[in-house]
Amino acid sequence: MTSISMHSSGPPETILQPESPEAMSALALALDVPVAQRRDALADVVSRWPRFLEGWARLGDYGRDPIERYAAYRAGYHRGLDTLRQNGWRGSGYVRWEHQNNRGFLGALAGLEEMARQIGELDEAERCSHFLQQLDPTWPPTDIRGLIDGARE
Repeated sequence: MTSISMHSSGPPETILQPESPEAMSALALALDVPVAQRRDALADVVSRWPRFLEGWARLGDYGRDPIERYAAYRAGYHRGLDTLRQNGWRGSGYVRWEHQNNRGFLGALAGLEEMARQIGELDEAERCSHFLQQLDPTWPPTDIRGLIDGARE
């Protein structure tokens, strides 16, 4: 069950539940293979756990081109919206980066923003940027993993 807390000083905050240990272990193994094989290893992970948000975000990080990366990030973003809604999120409230379990969704949304910008879909990039700020007013975090090109080595 997702944790949603109400704050008298602001909107509710949603913290997604942790992923299964098996999915997390498979992700760690996929990220440990040589870079040339990493994209395929990550694709295997999301094919086994298609609702694994961090898996989709990482697959986007290692996509072969901007369109493939855009598609993976978009899948993770939409899966994330489904997950949030299934667990009580009603379209508003915080989903902060500081909570490790939220990072797959936020990483997919941040990747989608960057890929939309790269392919010239500037209105979508702006919507994503605005949404990230609504979800986490401290965005961008200082400890964000090597999203987009930084994760590729």
